[in-house]
Amino acid sequence: MAVYTDMSEDDLRAFLTQYDVGELTSYKGIAEGVENSNFLLHTTREPLILTLYEKRVEKADLPFFLGLMQHLAAHGLSCPLPLPRSDGELLGELSGRPAAIITFLEGMWLRKPEARHCREVGRALATMHVAGEGFQLKRPNALSLEGWKGLWQKSAERADEVEPGLLEEITEELAFLEARWPRDLPSGVIHADLFPDNVFFLGDDLSGLIDFYFACNDFYAYDVAICLNAWCFEKDGSYNLTKGMALLEGYREVRPLSKEEMDALAVLARGSALRFFLTRLYDWLTTPAGALVVKKDPLEYLKKLRFHRAIVSSVEYGLAPDIAS
Repeated sequence: MAVYTDMSEDDLRAFLTQYDVGELTSYKGIAEGVENSNFLLHTTREPLILTLYEKRVEKADLPFFLGLMQHLAAHGLSCPLPLPRSDGELLGELSGRPAAIITFLEGMWLRKPEARHCREVGRALATMHVAGEGFQLKRPNALSLEGWKGLWQKSAERADEVEPGLLEEITEELAFLEARWPRDLPSGVIHADLFPDNVFFLGDDLSGLIDFYFACNDFYAYDVAICLNAWCFEKDGSYNLTKGMALLEGYREVRPLSKEEMDALAVLARGSALRFFLTRLYDWLTTPAGALVVKKDPLEYLKKLRFHRAIVSSVEYGLAPDIAS
């Protein structure tokens, strides 16, 4: 269950008087998600999403997130749209939390995506990258190299409790990535968390992207690497080359990848795997027993990290040899 902050119906009705959304008929908490409290609202006009932003989300970042959704929607990306209050502001407060009303996006996320879905994800990711051009606000990626170091410092002493030898392995991995991390690749606004539960489909058609609360400015190819990790591995830990090929081809149909981006893909994929390993490791070690949030296994991303270490060429991710060379 991902509802951390509850509210009374009276408080919710009072909050909604600030919006032109009709009368509330019902509401319920949404179980999915791990960062914020989300509720599905039914009104006399349309279904809506209410988000209460929890402590892990910095209030100072909210204008970036909400403004980005407006910008992307205005530039052709299908995504939820934050609704303004009567005073024009996008952000209010409810139950002691910053809160926003977001339009409802039809669709469901896929539990078993196939290659054709990965191609659509690649297209949508590239569409987002192109649509984000010209967005004026900036937000550095807090979960890049420096952020990884901080997370590791909080977990390193207990890492060998999860798997013997982790302390040495991850310390060496961080040193490698710091020495090899790219410095000058095409960059702009990235999603940074485009996992299957953040992509909605209606049948086989992608209906839109959601959850932009990790969005930031970073390398476009790093976002591609995140998607390869999130979409192209099977439950047994094996990399599905057909899915990787489809995702990369879909992306390149909208936005070409430069030779420098393709050459950097293995390092970026290692960094992406380490990023999600470290956040999962920290939660695994610090989330108290009985908490409402389901902890995610960090070892899933350790296995992916080890796979990427053995990659010699981006052909192994699914790029055609003539393109990757």
